[in-house]
Amino acid sequence: MFGTGERDFLVDGRPVRLLSGALHYFRVHEGQWAHRLGMLRALGLNCVETYVPWNLHEPERGRYEDVAALGRFLDAAAEAGLYAIVRPGPYICAEWENGGLPAWLRGPLRTRDASFTEPVAEWFRRLLPQVVERQADRGGPVVLVQVENEYGSYGSDALYLRWLEGLLREVGVTVPLCTSDGPEDWMLSGGTVPGVLATVNFGSGSAEALAALRRVRPEGPLMVMEFWCGWFTHWGDEAVERRDAAAELRAILGAGASVNIYMAHGGSNGGWEGANRLGEWQDEAYTATTASYDYDAPIDEAGRPTRKFHLMREVLAPYADGPLPELPAAPPALGAEVSVRPAAWAPLGAVVDAVGGGERESAWAPSFEDLGVDRGLVRYRLRVPGPRAPLPLRLPEVRDLCEMYVDGVRVAPGTPMGGGAEVELWVESLGRVNYGPRLGESKGLPGGVLHATQYLHGFRATPLRLRDLEGALPALPFTAPPVAGARGLHRGTFTTAAAGDAWLSLPGWGRGFVWLNGVCLGRYWSEGPQRELFVPGPVVRAEGENELRVLELAGPEGVDGGEAGAVRLRPVEG
Repeated sequence: MFGTGERDFLVDGRPVRLLSGALHYFRVHEGQWAHRLGMLRALGLNCVETYVPWNLHEPERGRYEDVAALGRFLDAAAEAGLYAIVRPGPYICAEWENGGLPAWLRGPLRTRDASFTEPVAEWFRRLLPQVVERQADRGGPVVLVQVENEYGSYGSDALYLRWLEGLLREVGVTVPLCTSDGPEDWMLSGGTVPGVLATVNFGSGSAEALAALRRVRPEGPLMVMEFWCGWFTHWGDEAVERRDAAAELRAILGAGASVNIYMAHGGSNGGWEGANRLGEWQDEAYTATTASYDYDAPIDEAGRPTRKFHLMREVLAPYADGPLPELPAAPPALGAEVSVRPAAWAPLGAVVDAVGGGERESAWAPSFEDLGVDRGLVRYRLRVPGPRAPLPLRLPEVRDLCEMYVDGVRVAPGTPMGGGAEVELWVESLGRVNYGPRLGESKGLPGGVLHATQYLHGFRATPLRLRDLEGALPALPFTAPPVAGARGLHRGTFTTAAAGDAWLSLPGWGRGFVWLNGVCLGRYWSEGPQRELFVPGPVVRAEGENELRVLELAGPEGVDGGEAGAVRLRPVEG
């Protein structure tokens, strides 16, 4: 029986320290769960922690997709001999699209307001049986379930947190509950719930952070729910500087605390990456997270041990119940390098017309949410009324990437144009903000379109969702691309005698998304710093053709120097 005492976690009355590592099932191919969990065991951990992204499993209200994946992951954790901590949200942050909240949610978020609590209750009643039947008091691996996530950084609705605690108990959660918040007093006081275990999150300064936690909770197990051993990366950042976090881990354990290493293995975002507003109050520049979620973790994006892994293993070894397991065998790698120059191409406009949800007319530019777009892009068309002299066309409040075409020619926003001009605006979502007060921002053209100071009306909008490109495609007018890397959907195939893990690069291409055999590998962007996408070995076929799809959104004019070359796959080195 797992529980909490005055100072420790207890298993059948025996004190136990949770040595956990964050590993998100939704960022790792299911065929590689067992290997990654084995790597956690070899690192010296006895527990795994995972979030649950609501938007992945309920992309449209009432339409659920593979909710059972969480249960399968928890079964894999049990098979690996690990306890499990589940953090179901409903908000998770995690540098994930909209912090895990579905784009279709309306009304005040993360409050007691019924427009939020009613769909949360429906979702939890659908999800949490996966957790309830796998709790430690029923012989399963789940020992902790979290209430919300870093709520003190966002809100102060204590009644909402109490309601959520009650909902978890109502659906059958009987193991201890917990909260987690940053190390500031206002965060901890705002996000904790009386009678519920409080934990703290930080990357350095363990003595000060643990003291702040003890001021809020003088009794109960001492736990760091997120020890940030690295950090995530934005497009346009400098290359990540690796940091040694072993000394801070040693200090945490020396203080007698349990710990969850965030991240032990980050994995890949697969097109679900979120975004941030920088600055103390999140009101400065908008920055989008990369496809990679390597996080400078001890186990890298491809599942290999890093120098940090071996340093942390030395720190953790004295706290293990016995000798640490040997590292599991590395997954197989792609047999040889592959070079693919896609021969089939369909122009972007034709793809949107054939695959998108149809054109919609309205006086004001409909938002992505109005059009049912969680991830993807929207083509807006309108005509400048006239007669009138050329005036600047302005786009206030665009939070993403917007490319403007006037009478078929690409121009910069703000370019003067006269009456009668036919305008196309292509808005591409870079991911919804996942942290802070701008959570739940609308996508599209929220500030409308201004000709000088006059709003323009009469929009024709056509959406293209990323998920529309994952399965079988309708008949598209595929031809040879007019130039290498032209805007549109490129298709190519290749064969390989030995399937396995690989790195995929697109030298000279601009910006877009890649699918291999229907699986989205994520966004690529010449802006960097990320230059390669991870390809999980189970996605590659050793028999028959492998289909590669590349949705290029910038085109040659969006790349500085050179031209798009072949798509390259190289084996992951051991």
